[in-house]
Amino acid sequence: QVQLVESGGGLVQAGGSLRLSCAASGEGTFGSYKMAWFRQAPGKEREFVAQISRNGQDTTYADALRGRFAISRDNAKKMIYLQMNSLSPEDTAMYYCAAQRFGYSRYDYWGQGTQVTVSS
Repeated sequence: QVQLVESGGGLVQAGGSLRLSCAASGEGTFGSYKMAWFRQAPGKEREFVAQISRNGQDTTYADALRGRFAISRDNAKKMIYLQMNSLSPEDTAMYYCAAQRFGYSRYDYWGQGTQVTVSS
């Protein structure tokens, strides 16, 4: 089992940038988990943001976010990151880090989230 703790959220003006971090701890090898970021805005369903392969070589993004957001990981530090640029009020949401075990098809480990608020 892995525990995930997000950080780096906050209040930022439109057009600004933020870098979110997610620290992993617990059992298992961090490099065996596929990792992802999701977000949930008030009154909306949770949506996929980005994912990164176990070795960090492959990334996938939500179509609307590609080019503004960048996911990365450091397996030695058991960390993943989400660099967010050119933020707009529509990016306001709780951002969650998630882990997917090898051989499984769903993300079943989640952090508590970090709030990102973008002011206009």
